[in-house]
Amino acid sequence: MSKFFLLLTACLVLAGAAYAQDASRYAIIPKPVKLTPAKGQFKLDAKTQIVLGSSAPDLKTATDFLVNLVENSAGYKLNYSAGAKKNTITFALDNSITNDEGYKLDVTKKGIKVTSKTAKGAFLAIQTLRQLMPAAIEQKNAGLKKIEVPAVSIEDAPRFAYRGMMLDVARHFQPIDFVKRYIDLLAFYKINTFHFHLTEDQGWRIEIKKYPKLQEIAAWRNETLVGHSRDKEKNFDGKRHGGYYTQEELKDLVKYAQDRFITIIPEIEMPGHSRAALAAYPELGCKDSTYTVATTWGVFKDIYCPNENTFTFLEDVLTEVMAIFPSKYIHIGGDEAPKDAWKKSAYAQGLISYHGLKDEHGLQSYFIRRMEKFLNSKGRAIIGWDEILEGGLAPNATVMSWRGEKGGIAAAKERHDVIMTPNSHLYFDHYQTKEGRKAEPLAIGGFSPLEKVYSYNPVPAVLTPEEAKHVLGVQANLWTEYIPTKEHVEHMAFPRACALAEVAWTPVAAKDYADFTQRLGQNLKHLDALQVNYSTYHQNQPAAASVSQANSK
Repeated sequence: MSKFFLLLTACLVLAGAAYAQDASRYAIIPKPVKLTPAKGQFKLDAKTQIVLGSSAPDLKTATDFLVNLVENSAGYKLNYSAGAKKNTITFALDNSITNDEGYKLDVTKKGIKVTSKTAKGAFLAIQTLRQLMPAAIEQKNAGLKKIEVPAVSIEDAPRFAYRGMMLDVARHFQPIDFVKRYIDLLAFYKINTFHFHLTEDQGWRIEIKKYPKLQEIAAWRNETLVGHSRDKEKNFDGKRHGGYYTQEELKDLVKYAQDRFITIIPEIEMPGHSRAALAAYPELGCKDSTYTVATTWGVFKDIYCPNENTFTFLEDVLTEVMAIFPSKYIHIGGDEAPKDAWKKSAYAQGLISYHGLKDEHGLQSYFIRRMEKFLNSKGRAIIGWDEILEGGLAPNATVMSWRGEKGGIAAAKERHDVIMTPNSHLYFDHYQTKEGRKAEPLAIGGFSPLEKVYSYNPVPAVLTPEEAKHVLGVQANLWTEYIPTKEHVEHMAFPRACALAEVAWTPVAAKDYADFTQRLGQNLKHLDALQVNYSTYHQNQPAAASVSQANSK
């Protein structure tokens, strides 16, 4: 064996060791845009003080998060100081940083400095700093006298402004404390939007004071299907299931999310997926019938009748929703709305004729446009699933593309804003192994392993640069037909949400699945400390080629 070959082998071994060491030392997810390693570490202790620059008093919401994090784990409270020079964590604002969520983080032996354009950027920098700390920082009363933070210089900003995760609490209700925990975990990975799916055929989860039957009737179903909806034999558990959030609980939740710089977007489904509401107020339907809150899964033919009573009801509901949620966007659903009832309804057919609409798809467009006009008049905008493209898109609507990318591409080409959330990659109710039901808890179907999630690029290659600007970002969806418990929610969401975070944040050229899994192995120690019931299926799945090469869209 030649000396050259031995030298080359030694260099490769050393490089590999350094790579693994850096991945362990800087186990940050999502991967920062630019990270420069440095020697040594900063030792945070009870004498460390936080310094807010004179231009940064509005950063206190962000910095208080750090104070509470340390106090919860270490038992001492970091104090604020205006003039401290040593052993400090300094925060400052810098308008030269172009991205509102951008930040710089510099850690040396002497101290830590965070520079950002906004309080939001400072908060995101704190999440990076938190991931650099020992995992015990997540544990209450861990007794950390000194918290070592590795020296580093980071310049960072997100690829997309919209980085979302959805949780469906309509199929299976979850307590408000768990929803807060879910928001905490999203914040840890710099996911800044929580899509809250509140109404469905199987349950209505938001208090509407003007319509009390939504709480009394629509929020509860008599029993729930056991097994898969495709199973030949249908069995039920015989247990009443349901619940709803009071408006006061939701206002508190909004504030909780705001303190973590997360926007909550509520979803009120229409015109389909409305059976629970129709059970409470059957006069809103197209037929003279008694409706019941659904106890099985799937798409139902029950749909709001597009008459004035329905529009009054929905406008009243949305008025109360808007009083709770200050988000720019209100999600109005629009998906999976069979038109059978409209085809049989004399009123619906008369409306089609009166307005010169082409067909029932045109009637759905009329329905969505009316709701958009109402919400626009209140200073809000709508998001709808990609079915709202059928019959013509409402003028200012943003499309959430779930049936693959086709709807998103069509909307972007029409210069409408788009959020990519294709079920091919970003449905977290899918199985995580090829064995599916044989190896995992029951799921709806599909196969979306960690690497497949990581491989996704939200900007389709067919879009021009100008059209691509309309892709606001990316979201993963967690539907809960087969996910009844909070432990199961965590099992399905993580670590796939970690991959989503990197899809949403990190430039495509910087993504590499092998590097990601190296960092993930260390990063998950934080979730261990938080007792998150994340899936470990990815540990048995060998990494394929670098995703930056495998997915070049």
